[in-house]
Order: sequence, then C-alpha cells, then structure tokens
Amino acid sequence: MDTTEEQPLPYDVFAKACPSRGTLEHVTGRWGALTLGALQEGSLRFNELRRRVDGVSEKMLSQTLQGLERDGLVHREAQPTNPPRVDYELTPLGHEVAERLLELIRFVEGRMDSVLAARARYDETRTARR
Repeated sequence: MDTTEEQPLPYDVFAKACPSRGTLEHVTGRWGALTLGALQEGSLRFNELRRRVDGVSEKMLSQTLQGLERDGLVHREAQPTNPPRVDYELTPLGHEVAERLLELIRFVEGRMDSVLAARARYDETRTARR
C-alpha cells in the first residue's frame, strides 16, 4: 500500500455548503485582509484600527472584527474602565493567516508597475474598439 498518497481534506472551499468558504470570505474580503494585516503590527484599539485601515466605515469594521473573532482569528479584550477600552489582537491562528496575507499583499505591491501597464493596455484596447 502506498502511504505517500495524500488524504483528501475534510473541507472543500469549492463546495457551496462548506464552512471554510465563510472563513475564506472573512479573510480575503477587502476589510478582512486589511484588518488582519494591520493587526499583524500589534494590538490596536478600535479607532486606531479604523485609522490604520483607511476608508473602512465604523459599521464595516465592527462587522469585520466580529466575523474574524468568531472564526478565532482575532481576540477582543474589553477593559473594565470608564469609558470602556477595547483592544483587538490576532490569535496565534490569526498571526499565521496574516503572515500569508501579507506575503500576497507585498507580492501585489511589488508587481504594481506590471499591473498598471496591463490596465493601460487593456483600457487602450477597449477605447480603440469603440
């Protein structure tokens, strides 16, 4: 018997009902990826995080944090002070995910000259067809 054969994964993100799909959406959505990347830098309060993730609304950041917390990627720490202080930080799993996301982010940032050139060629072609 060949023991090197890979076993199928118990989850399949391509299957509509697979719970991993929701987590992938939380992680790779615009605000999820940026939130995880920002928290990789360290613990942040809500408003600090909102300033760091430029353009996110309070409502979207709150929803994003709740989804990431539910998935076990973000830890929310409420301090019993007046006014209340709430800090957000990555869990160990969140750090692993954020590291991989930041690799992708750095890759994309490093290739933006090629992307912008491709966009310009595409736009020129589209304009010429009209």
